[in-house]
Amino acid sequence: MTIEQELDLYLRARFTLLVLVTPEEERALQSLKVVCDQSRRRCLTWDVAEGFQLLSGTGSAPSAPDPKTALEQIDKAEDNTTFVLKDFHELWDNPQIKRKLRSVVQRLKFTKKSIIITAPADKIPEELKDEVVVVEFPLPNAPELETVLNQLTQTPGVKVNLTPLGREKLVQAALGLTTAQAQRVFAKAIVRDGLLDDRDIDLVTEEKKQIIRESEALEFYATHETPDDVGGLGVLKEWLRLREKAFTQEARNYGLPAPKGIALIGIPGTGKSLTAKMIGGLWRLPLLRLDIGALFGSLVGESEARARRALQLAETVAPCIVWIDEMEKGLAHGGLDSGTSARVFGTILTWMQEKTAPCFVVATANDIASLPPELLRKGRFDEIFFLDLPTLEERQEILTVHLRKRGRVPQDFDPARLARESEGYVGAELEQAIIDAMYFGFNAEREFTTDDISTALQRQVPLSVSQRETINALRDWLREGRAQSASFQETREAEQRFVPLQLDLKSQP
Repeated sequence: MTIEQELDLYLRARFTLLVLVTPEEERALQSLKVVCDQSRRRCLTWDVAEGFQLLSGTGSAPSAPDPKTALEQIDKAEDNTTFVLKDFHELWDNPQIKRKLRSVVQRLKFTKKSIIITAPADKIPEELKDEVVVVEFPLPNAPELETVLNQLTQTPGVKVNLTPLGREKLVQAALGLTTAQAQRVFAKAIVRDGLLDDRDIDLVTEEKKQIIRESEALEFYATHETPDDVGGLGVLKEWLRLREKAFTQEARNYGLPAPKGIALIGIPGTGKSLTAKMIGGLWRLPLLRLDIGALFGSLVGESEARARRALQLAETVAPCIVWIDEMEKGLAHGGLDSGTSARVFGTILTWMQEKTAPCFVVATANDIASLPPELLRKGRFDEIFFLDLPTLEERQEILTVHLRKRGRVPQDFDPARLARESEGYVGAELEQAIIDAMYFGFNAEREFTTDDISTALQRQVPLSVSQRETINALRDWLREGRAQSASFQETREAEQRFVPLQLDLKSQP
């Protein structure tokens, strides 16, 4: 149902007071004019500066220089008329106006007259909550934004070098902006270098950061990571590559639904958070980190309201990636908070199941035992991946990535030897070994070597030793077939060598 159809339904059902929540007053008035023109309703607007103005229909507009007089004129006006009161929310603190509005609205129930108040937020006085219906006016959709883009690109002198896919992604990147914001950012992209091309997708994405700052619980992450920055995880990378164009119209025309999301479960330090950032870079979509802890407030109902606002904001900037990091810490059962955690969890769970906006959820967790079983059932996620201890090949690849990341040539080292010596180490521990080795070389005023990295590895006690019971429980969970491995499987021989290797590592200094 379109917003015009929804408004028409409310008016035909004789709803007497609507609050239309939107920062785009001009677009809202255009939609209301379409509704009233089609239904042959008379429509008048009123504001404190210009009084009554005719928006649709015929006849003269009454004089009303102040809000009290305006409400009196509405009370006396002819039937089948809609009145749009602009900025009337500014008068919520005026007891006389508030009481007058309430009385008029109660009398309008027996007429065909309706009052629509346009406001940028849905803060309604307690006295009016029983009388009012709040309607969220949606931000412009892709066709509307494409119309804005077409109008700009048809301007004489404007150079356009957009591929069809780039044009679609540029419009997608602007979703979540108002019409005026989209027009400004498109114009900025054109003026910056005199050309509109695929590179301007990033500029539009940057503009979305301004919207994200409105929410305390959402954090915008600029993503520069690519699959080359993540060692291993070949199965997961291939799964993601197959869905790189999943949010395009081409995919919709083919009949493919938008992906819902993935859960990344596994051992700490295996790259779950890095993978979330990599997805944003690979798909060139905004990455929003949902801070579960920031959702909780001290007032009754505040936490649930914050959760709803954060999720609505995520839908506003869709298509996007919503990253819920270490979700077991915020969504685990057993809290002593009078059920607040459970209600927040329920809000997020319902949204994940029912959302229609293209928000791809990446949820990470280290402790599978703390997660409620209903979270991981089929339908919430497209796939559940388990990030295990890296294989021999993956360890070599991870070491190569981190050497290259620090400006070193991997061929000057022996990653194959280091990979053999680091069985049972996770990616974060391999990275730390390289950093420790760099300190050895830096303080000795020389370049660090493979032997330095080997020494650093020997001095570490990896998680596979210090948290052996926890990690074995996680790996048993994978062996039960509850998730798909994100990597190519370790060989049986290496798995059989794993227990004695732990004992050797444990005895090392």
